[in-house]
Amino acid sequence: MRIAKIRKPLKLQNKGDLEIAFIGCGTAFGKELYNNNFIIIKGETHLLVDFGMTGPRALCMSTGLSVSDIGNLFITHSHADHIGGLEYLALQNRYYSQTVLNKPKLRMIITKEYQKILWERSLRGGMEWNESSAQGVQLKFEDYFEAVRPTLISKSPRLTLEIDFEGLHLEIFGTNHIPDNAKNQNEAFLTYGLFIDNKVLITGDTKFDIDLLNYYGPKSEVIFHDTSFENNPVHPSINDLKKLPKQLKKKMYLMHYGDNWKEQKVDDFAGLVKQGYRYIF
Repeated sequence: MRIAKIRKPLKLQNKGDLEIAFIGCGTAFGKELYNNNFIIIKGETHLLVDFGMTGPRALCMSTGLSVSDIGNLFITHSHADHIGGLEYLALQNRYYSQTVLNKPKLRMIITKEYQKILWERSLRGGMEWNESSAQGVQLKFEDYFEAVRPTLISKSPRLTLEIDFEGLHLEIFGTNHIPDNAKNQNEAFLTYGLFIDNKVLITGDTKFDIDLLNYYGPKSEVIFHDTSFENNPVHPSINDLKKLPKQLKKKMYLMHYGDNWKEQKVDDFAGLVKQGYRYIF
């Protein structure tokens, strides 16, 4: 793997390498770092994974891109640091990118189950009433996004789906993130992580989950794992992660961390994810 600072504007196509470009790497409550959102790039395609509260500014500052450059999306879950900029992105696409720039509708990789949750519980309030659709009814998810469906692999012991998206292979799995008292992924609110091209694990938001790491860890060349520098009921503490076997820690980059990152000792790990950098495989 090669790590390189993003040269602006970030190119959303390449010669076929897998790239992961972090536009942010921080928590929902950080003041110094942008929210932990990133762009996957491979060949002719790109995929923006999450677009939080800091998303519109982070995209510009970290990559030199505008929201009109984004065409494809995947959302891991509905916390504000992962969807807080999504309404901005969708409205900009519908009322500017499509009409002025002649860009296509945004495509989102999403299951029917999560589509209903995302629209009904988060986006509908600010996006339904902008105008009536061509059919004379209030706007719906489909008026903003073209849904691309992954295929269900298994519901147990862990929800797992997959999709081949324009040469990019994604295995999508459920995580045990919230609420704090959920004992496993099947009891938790719907939250996703990614296993990309059978070699890169991105946990998404999750509690400390040794079963997840035992399954995907040995298969992964690199692991991007969320962490908290303090005890946290819905994120793994760095002290929990330090107890992992050396072979896992040496290929693990920590993300979704707090502003006090300079005070931490992370020598056991591959390092901290850096916003504004590309990880190239």
